[in-house]
Amino acid sequence: MVENIFLKRTKVCRSLSVTSMLVLCLSLISGPSCSQQPDSLDIMIGQMIMVGFPSQKVIADDPTVQEIRDGKVGGVVLFEKNIENTNSYTRLKQLTWSLQSAAEQPLFIALDHEGGRVNRLKEKYGFPKTVSAQYLGKTGNLDSVRFYGEIYASTLAGLGFNINFAPVVDLSINKNNPVIHKIERSYSDDPDSVTLFAEQMIAAHDRFGVISVVKHFPGHGSSHADTHLGIADVTDYWQQKETEPYRNLIDNGRVRAVMTAHIVNKRLDPEGLPGTLSRPIVTGLLRNELNFDGVVFSDDMQMHAITKYYGLEKAIKLSIQAGVDVLIFSNNIPASEERTVDAVHRIIKELVRSGEITEERIAQSYARIMKLKASIR
Repeated sequence: MVENIFLKRTKVCRSLSVTSMLVLCLSLISGPSCSQQPDSLDIMIGQMIMVGFPSQKVIADDPTVQEIRDGKVGGVVLFEKNIENTNSYTRLKQLTWSLQSAAEQPLFIALDHEGGRVNRLKEKYGFPKTVSAQYLGKTGNLDSVRFYGEIYASTLAGLGFNINFAPVVDLSINKNNPVIHKIERSYSDDPDSVTLFAEQMIAAHDRFGVISVVKHFPGHGSSHADTHLGIADVTDYWQQKETEPYRNLIDNGRVRAVMTAHIVNKRLDPEGLPGTLSRPIVTGLLRNELNFDGVVFSDDMQMHAITKYYGLEKAIKLSIQAGVDVLIFSNNIPASEERTVDAVHRIIKELVRSGEITEERIAQSYARIMKLKASIR
């Protein structure tokens, strides 16, 4: 019976356009019936949008929850502001459960949980102790990496997170780097060591069903500035070896998702576009040269390296043209204008209608996103 139903649906697929066929056939895999999966351009666009959540609990008529129900949001990223001071574990679990329950398709629920300074789940809330990547790199002990990796991953999985924006695979090249080395986010300045430690961290997350998103491509370790605050031009400092951990991990089949950097590198993009907005970097280098066919997440599109120099529409257009699949708007950066889901969704749809972005390009991202979501346990 199931086989007959699938064959009937496959015949329907053959009568549709290439884009519609891709979307419908993906829905057959991910859901029980076509009527329950109202795939459309709106739904495909929604899967490309990840937003921050404004509060610590879901309230009646919450706009973000309604946007999730409507299929306009495919992912949510949480921060320390979403954690209550008391009964933190249970209340955070209630929040992720409520958000996930609102979604027709599995919802990406993400956190930056690198350990050390970049750590939302702090001990003061009753969560396990974490250590920095630099600490683990200096120990040189793979058992320690596995131990902490399993602590991080099991904690996230238990709380309902399925995405960790970690590990960092930037090389610790510039020892005065304010956003990488100085806050101990890199394992090492040696690409082979970074590959080895990151591989163990990713494997630990895989065991608990949490997707690791390696970052920040094509390398933030040589920067002299912080992209949260403005432009970080690494043209004169960047080294080719900064892509080696990505190449190694991709070749080993370890990478399912990558986060871009907002760094400017005119050696890779002569126009000087930030990595997130650069087709030569995302499609040319990451996809074509390194053969990565997984999901590409932007770094936060509200960081000042983007918002101070590019309007919202231009930034969205360039990032999608570059090859980014999921655009993150955290609404968590001080002095950044809040970006509403409706505004982002409307801009993407208008770009498709105007022909500046093709529907096939949106379908490509949708296919990659849904493939990754199908792997969530």
